[in-house]
Amino acid sequence: MERVLRNSSYLNAMSTTSTRTRVRDVNPQSGMCPLCIRECPFLCEIGLSAFRGREALYPDPQYFGDSTASGLKDYGLDWSHIQILPRLRGAEGIEPDPDKMLFPKASVETEIGGIKLKMPVAIGAYGSTDVARKYWDGIAIGSALAGVILIIGENVCGVDPESTFSNGKVVRSPEMERRIKLFREFWDGKYGNIAVQTNVEDQRIGVDEYVISKLEVDIIERKWGQGAKAIGGEIRVYSLERAIELKKRGYLIIPDPEDPEVQQAFKDGLFKSFERHSRVGSPRAADVIEDVERLREMGAKVVTIKTGAYRPVDVAWTLRVASEAKVDYVTFDGAGGGTGMSPVPMMNEMGVPTVYLESLILKALLALKKKGKYVPDISMAGCFINETQIFKAIAMSNFDGKPFVKTVTMGRSPLTAVMKASYFCELASQGKLPREFARRFGETPDKFFILADELKAKYGDKVGKEIPWTAVGLYTYLDRIKEGLKQLLAGVRKFRIDLIDRNDLASLKPLAAEVTGIPMVHEVDKELFEQILDASTIE
Repeated sequence: MERVLRNSSYLNAMSTTSTRTRVRDVNPQSGMCPLCIRECPFLCEIGLSAFRGREALYPDPQYFGDSTASGLKDYGLDWSHIQILPRLRGAEGIEPDPDKMLFPKASVETEIGGIKLKMPVAIGAYGSTDVARKYWDGIAIGSALAGVILIIGENVCGVDPESTFSNGKVVRSPEMERRIKLFREFWDGKYGNIAVQTNVEDQRIGVDEYVISKLEVDIIERKWGQGAKAIGGEIRVYSLERAIELKKRGYLIIPDPEDPEVQQAFKDGLFKSFERHSRVGSPRAADVIEDVERLREMGAKVVTIKTGAYRPVDVAWTLRVASEAKVDYVTFDGAGGGTGMSPVPMMNEMGVPTVYLESLILKALLALKKKGKYVPDISMAGCFINETQIFKAIAMSNFDGKPFVKTVTMGRSPLTAVMKASYFCELASQGKLPREFARRFGETPDKFFILADELKAKYGDKVGKEIPWTAVGLYTYLDRIKEGLKQLLAGVRKFRIDLIDRNDLASLKPLAAEVTGIPMVHEVDKELFEQILDASTIE
């Protein structure tokens, strides 16, 4: 009953939009209060929409630039419905000696599209939304220190107010330069790398040529969609002049900032922000193949595709085209996630959720492999926050000794780590840390960031200065994931990340088994179970 209420109530009340209902026992179909009264002082989704119209489609505007948003819907199947099965005897990737089978010795290093990583994580993509711009120092430097891939998202050059253009093509973007430079300052040149994602708008203004030729970017990611929405990228614009500038650069701005009535309404305070939207693409196979070839000719060393939670036929089409074009890897983003500004109803009600999506992807990859076709590496995205989910996504993709899924792409959680670090450092500087937090962990960043001394031993006085505490926060969060993965590997007695496979997993409910093909716990080892008990001797 609790799940039914949770799935229905969000239709008319969501923390994402700061709406609520007067009573908790809402109508299970509409999410409305059973008794809706005129004197209700609360704003539900219907009430908010009566006052703010289309603005109510999006996360609460007052938090734009300092928040991330996601869906609320329970899809009936997620990673918690799959269990990791530990092993007692033997070991792989290390000698089965108790003195050697220590979890810190497990290796979580991996490789995707020829890029070596210290752990199976990519971060992004963070584009023109304010939250990325404001917290980029921590995101970029923390990612570089951790040895992972960091993806600069769409529209950065087009939205940069300092960008300069020649014949409609970008020739300089200080913001793009800043983002790349910050990562490279602390990148070891060996593990991880910086990628630039480009969409329809970016291609029109020549972002590919600019970042490859002038900024020496190695990785170009073509964006076809994301799990949070199936339309183009969106941001909020709080200046009339800025809205007009972006319209002149070719973006769709709603409402029209050049309309005199709209301008007057904005000046009168009837609304406080404009919406900037990107166009959606409709790729064709021949064009994709030609585009990938062109990017390689331009100097791109790695070409990838980022796509969303589209229907099964589009999953098959994407992988078939990616195979023909021989892209280095494809990132699939499951429904429910988000990083900036996506329509809330779309985040909840549109797209294929992550576990379902990966199952479809694996089916397609197995078919391609059987036919002898080229199979690109895969990165899964969509609501990943910890090591258990990463383990399951990789293990589920390994049928015969080589996992298809090489990394997981994370968006919201790294931002959360950076924002939380930023806020608590601010509180510390003001002497306003929560009393219990200060008692447990200390009153200054060099005390409450547990890896501060480790980083200081390597980088000295740069920690807290050139390496901001926000970067330390992200690095520390990723280190937790790395260590957690090592513990899980030791638990299944496999001491390399590429050794985990479907035999290390079990389904916890029939739907999980039906969708993934992974047997339920009571079905695992069924034949061997009986053989051991029937055997005349035991080793």
